[in-house]
Amino acid sequence: MPPVPRYRFQVSQSRLAIFLSAGFRPFFLSAALWAAVGLPLSVAYLEAAAELPTRFPPSIWHAHEMAFGFGGAIVAGFLLTAIPNWTGRMPLQGPPLAGLVALWFLGRIAVLISRSMPAGLSAALDLAFPAVFIYVVAREIAAGRNWRNLPMVAALALLFIGNLLTHLKTMEIAETGLIGAHMGVATLVMLVALVGGRITPSFTRNWLAKTAPGEDQPSPFGALDRFALAATLVALVAWVAFPDTTPTAVLQIVAGAALFLRLLRWRGARVRGEPLLFVLHLGYAWVAFGLLLMGANEIFSFMDSTATLHALTAGAIGTMTLAVMTRATRGHTGRPLVADRGTAAIYAAITLAALLRVLAPFTGDYYFVALAAAAAMWSLAYGFFALLYFGMLTGPRAV
Repeated sequence: MPPVPRYRFQVSQSRLAIFLSAGFRPFFLSAALWAAVGLPLSVAYLEAAAELPTRFPPSIWHAHEMAFGFGGAIVAGFLLTAIPNWTGRMPLQGPPLAGLVALWFLGRIAVLISRSMPAGLSAALDLAFPAVFIYVVAREIAAGRNWRNLPMVAALALLFIGNLLTHLKTMEIAETGLIGAHMGVATLVMLVALVGGRITPSFTRNWLAKTAPGEDQPSPFGALDRFALAATLVALVAWVAFPDTTPTAVLQIVAGAALFLRLLRWRGARVRGEPLLFVLHLGYAWVAFGLLLMGANEIFSFMDSTATLHALTAGAIGTMTLAVMTRATRGHTGRPLVADRGTAAIYAAITLAALLRVLAPFTGDYYFVALAAAAAMWSLAYGFFALLYFGMLTGPRAV
């Protein structure tokens, strides 16, 4: 029997080591693949076109997997890549990172097949990943004495609590499935408002300084920014605690308007020629628009409330996620911070997905066609990201 060529094993091991060298690599790829596959599954489940072996009702499974499955992986990929820059410590990599990714996958499987096991067991398996991840992030921030970013631990705790509340529904302990899902979405939207509000003007300022030094720069962080973030936090808390009420709607409109005014001060129109940068402004605009739309719809009732919510989920979270994933992947793998045609196509697909989902209630007899088209565009955006960026995420840094 001829010997197995050693070089193939060595190459495979080297590529695996590269893949597990930074959190963004396995988590961004896993999140993109789950987004591409999970959303069509949830749409089929919602429309009774398919039956899934889960204890979760269709709407809660959809919200759970998008907020805590997909969203949890995105947050993990971002934080595990950002924290070493914040603390100066080595990133989580190798077997510990592989173990964390395995816990995330275990949670997805446990929720998907939860009907075949005790509800408490599926909950424990799913909650293992966020619990361990909270510990990892808290340990790194404390060890690096990076107290400025300690609120990230609070955000992760809220995601954990929201996830737990959805499981309490499946365990028939409390009717908290909807509030848990809302808490997950609200936490992700607040992270977009905070992190997007930090990186969008910063990257815009750097780009303008290089390409148009005489141009006006984005306005520095000030009173309007503080008010907009505070108003967004209050509006999101009110939506979780008191949804479908006029006072909450007013708070949403105030927050949306403040975020929109904040966005106007970042000179987004001047970077429209660079999709990798302009998409950050577009993602932030979806946050402002989503809050305005939800608030206005609660008062005037002109469209389906689930469609207005998707301005925040498919629009803000979906767009900003791809914006951060593409930019971080290109930057951390040594690629030019310029969007190629494939990347621009990803942005176009996610924008079309969000628009179709929000406008679906106005398509009359073609409502379900519009929903299917929106899901297809979402899957295309994230599936194409996985395909286009696979080599970057699994291969060595460009020289």
